[in-house]
Amino acid sequence: MLMMVAFDAAAGDIGPIAGNPLIEIPAGRFVFGRDDGPTNERPRRVLEGRPFAINRTEITNRQYGRFVQATGHRPSFYANHPLLGLDDRPVVGVSWRDADAFCRHYGLVLPSEQQYERAARGTRGAAFPWGEAAPDETRANSGSDACCSGDAHDGYPMTAPAQSFLGGASSEGILNLIGNVWEWTRDRYAPYDSEAAAESAVAFRVLRGGSWNSDPSHLTTTYRLAYDPEFRFSANGGFRCVRPVP
Repeated sequence: MLMMVAFDAAAGDIGPIAGNPLIEIPAGRFVFGRDDGPTNERPRRVLEGRPFAINRTEITNRQYGRFVQATGHRPSFYANHPLLGLDDRPVVGVSWRDADAFCRHYGLVLPSEQQYERAARGTRGAAFPWGEAAPDETRANSGSDACCSGDAHDGYPMTAPAQSFLGGASSEGILNLIGNVWEWTRDRYAPYDSEAAAESAVAFRVLRGGSWNSDPSHLTTTYRLAYDPEFRFSANGGFRCVRPVP
């Protein structure tokens, strides 16, 4: 299930996190939201995006462990788990504040929802990072057809190595933007079509992308999951970082 391919080195830079380069996303128009899905994904808009760079993969246990050693920050909840804690797997068991602290330590920030969608959907608003074809075992680490149980049909009963599923890469070569682990964004949850601050915006941050135990309805580039930012016991939630480009 682990494949190796080469991506254009000009598309990114080494960045501050060893083994996880930043991939540049150029400025330009992109599609945000949709009109044919859940209410909280509406309305569909075409926006003018600013440039940024995003980690090629989710942050791994190895990368998070280096941060813990350097700063004394608390380790992830599953750091010693026999599967979830493997060095090359995405770190899970981290709260929003843990993820935010990691990114800021390296001069980065968590992605916004708009940055996530631009990276995952390209410029034309694709349903999946690779296009419109439905996810399969070559493109994403996902769960059973019924929510929300993991299975090993794609080769992994839980998380997969961050460098796997290259068949599901985005057009810029970014991996696992859906499946494997849910990813924290820096945004508070609120309806797109409401100018008034929703009560939930005080309580929840947004996770994107689905995970190893997600059913097909959760594995899209537009699905939004409102989540308690203080909760750090999730075995299917991780993150990656971004850097604005001047």
